[in-house]
Amino acid sequence: MTTIRTLLKSVCVFAMVAVSTSAIAYTKDDDEKACKKPQFKDFTLPEYQEPEKHEVAPESEFTVMLSPWVDPQSIKLSAKSKPLAFSVESNSSFHRVKSKIPAEYTGKFLRLDISAKSTLGCGEKDGWLIKVTDK
Repeated sequence: MTTIRTLLKSVCVFAMVAVSTSAIAYTKDDDEKACKKPQFKDFTLPEYQEPEKHEVAPESEFTVMLSPWVDPQSIKLSAKSKPLAFSVESNSSFHRVKSKIPAEYTGKFLRLDISAKSTLGCGEKDGWLIKVTDK
C-alpha cells in the first residue's frame, strides 16, 4: 500500500514539474506572438500596375494610415531610398502619415517605402511603386 502511495506521489510530482516547466518556458517565438507588428493601410495614391498603368501628378499629396500601436517616432518614409518629409497626425485609433511626391520625380518611376516599429519593438515595412506623369 505504501509503495502504491509513494509511486502515486512520484507520478503526481513528475506531472506537476512537467506542466510547470512547459508553462514557464520562454522562446523567441513568444516575443513575435506578443508583439503586434505595425499595419499600413489606406494608401491614397494608385499604384503602378499592369494593365492599368496608373500615373499620378507631380507633387501629389498622399496619406497612409498606421495602426495605433506604432511608435510615431519610429516612422520612416522614403522615395527611391531618400528620406521624404512627412507629418503625422495621431489619435487613439490610428496614425495618419501625410506627404507629397517631390517634383524631382516628374516623369519617373519611384518606390515609396515606409517603415515603423510598434511600441513593443517589432517592426514592419511596406512600399508602393508609383509612376509620376510628365508635366
